[in-house]
Amino acid sequence: MKLGTPETVGLVAGWGRFPLLVAQALVRRGYRVACAALRQHADRALEYVCDDVKWLGVAKLGAQLRYFRRQGVHRVTLAGKLFKGQLLFSGGHWIWHLPDLECVRTLGPAIAAGRTDTRDDTLLSAITRAYERYDMEVCPATEFAPELLIGPGPIGQRMPTRQQMADIAFGWDIAKQMGSLDIGQCIAVHRGTVLAVEAVEGTDACIARTKSLCRGGWTLIKVAKPQQDMRFDVPTIGLQTLKRMQLAGGKALAIEADKTIVVDREEVARWADAHGIAIYALRHADEARAAA
Repeated sequence: MKLGTPETVGLVAGWGRFPLLVAQALVRRGYRVACAALRQHADRALEYVCDDVKWLGVAKLGAQLRYFRRQGVHRVTLAGKLFKGQLLFSGGHWIWHLPDLECVRTLGPAIAAGRTDTRDDTLLSAITRAYERYDMEVCPATEFAPELLIGPGPIGQRMPTRQQMADIAFGWDIAKQMGSLDIGQCIAVHRGTVLAVEAVEGTDACIARTKSLCRGGWTLIKVAKPQQDMRFDVPTIGLQTLKRMQLAGGKALAIEADKTIVVDREEVARWADAHGIAIYALRHADEARAAA
């Protein structure tokens, strides 16, 4: 990089507003942004924020790497959701996404039946090693947009009730155990009963399943894994999470402080207050136990 030339940071953009907010944060901080936007996932608005955008299929890992190398990228960040269940287990399996050679070499051992596993940590660690082979460092998105991480305390004016705090304390440790096994990050609880847990289907589907089991008043707990790698798969909530909770009868949401991304925080707080949902960020289950 020439003296005085802004560093180009590579952004791999998946689904949701999170990649757009990361791109905006990078621009504010004076970086040039080269975006590998994943087809059928990323927001078209990225084209108006990033300096350069290339639309690529999810399985075109080699094309991503070559694109970033041409752009002079040495640091890459991953942001946004991938619909893993659809990608791996629907219809004709992953081969329908026409993976390129680099993708096959990187993810083939994990995806091939009987070889190992397709857990998030396994797949994303393999992808990280591929970037490193191209002399690119994978960095946490929150390194460039730390303001998106939420600190401890309530979001909005509502506080969880004592019963909700008791459910948070009860569900927190279970959710952490799930995370340690790389199963999922959230759990729905009502009066000391586990209603639903998240697996490959994602948070939205977990919420929808809870609706079919409980008339309302339940609590959602979403935490980071004990071994959370902040470079990827960081717990994230936004307005869509709350809207789905409200439709399903959820009344409280507990998240992990300092390890959860809240998209459009002010809008989330206003909407939660208007619709009677308490959101609380805490660092340990003991904080909920003390309040229960």
